[in-house]
Amino acid sequence: MEEKKLLVSIVVPMYNETGVVEKTHARIRSAVDKLPHQFVFYYVDDGSSDDTVNELFALAENDQRIHVLELSRNFGHQAALTAGLDVARGDVIITMDGDGQHPPEMIPQMINLVQQGFDIVQTQRIESDGSLSFKKWTSDFFYRLINLISGTRIVQGAADFRALSSAALNGLRSMREYHRFLRGMISWMGYNSVILPYHESARIAGKSKYSIGKMIRLASDAIFSFSLAPLYIGLSAGLAFFIFAMIQMGYVLTLWLTGHTERIVAGWSSLMAVVLIASGIIMILLGFIGVYVGYIFQEVKRRPVYLIKEKKQADGK
Repeated sequence: MEEKKLLVSIVVPMYNETGVVEKTHARIRSAVDKLPHQFVFYYVDDGSSDDTVNELFALAENDQRIHVLELSRNFGHQAALTAGLDVARGDVIITMDGDGQHPPEMIPQMINLVQQGFDIVQTQRIESDGSLSFKKWTSDFFYRLINLISGTRIVQGAADFRALSSAALNGLRSMREYHRFLRGMISWMGYNSVILPYHESARIAGKSKYSIGKMIRLASDAIFSFSLAPLYIGLSAGLAFFIFAMIQMGYVLTLWLTGHTERIVAGWSSLMAVVLIASGIIMILLGFIGVYVGYIFQEVKRRPVYLIKEKKQADGK
């Protein structure tokens, strides 16, 4: 099976990567051109505001294997990946970022693992220096939290650098939810998978496009798409408060029955504390419910995850 010639698609989302496009493609080519397989490249421009899309179109003129998808606006990293996966074809489909941090030198090993029978080859980022940056701390906290509250196990340090078999790709395509967390969706499918550790390379140029706001939105999509724990937290808090109230009522009733009414002192501060705690729990629970209702509202509208402005291949199609 290792000698079989495969059709391999490589999907690369790009956003404001002027000056990086050509270097990224050259590095990918140096890793795959020596392999005995047929390769097709799908570059997805996620509504870049710089000259990224023109650089991609120019690249496509010189390499007939390149397909360029220009989205109508910036839909986000997960939507751009989805756009590329929807058009990709082949026996093996590989997704990776276009900033150079996902080493294309691992592609031969990923293809080999799919040939061995794995439907999903999921890479796992390994920190080599052992440092604890803000990004790493928040990432570790997020994965611990999502694995604690959801029924879907997601590998800590998982990246959107992975290989899928055609069967796994078809399964992923059938999931058309609007709020997309691909790492969770792929883990949820349950196909035969293997973890492939890697050390993240330095960016070719520029800086990360994943701002704190985007990371929070991605984490929110993951939590509210894969868990009902926030609702259960609010329900548990309300139940705990109800139990405390019953204990307090029992204590007051005991004082009345034993004739120690002088010990019953009306306390304004304690009353306010009870009211504030109860109100806080109610507001938190209503907030969680509101988020879920909002997600449902966006799902039932059935808007597309992305819109394509233009497609281009080397032959001009």
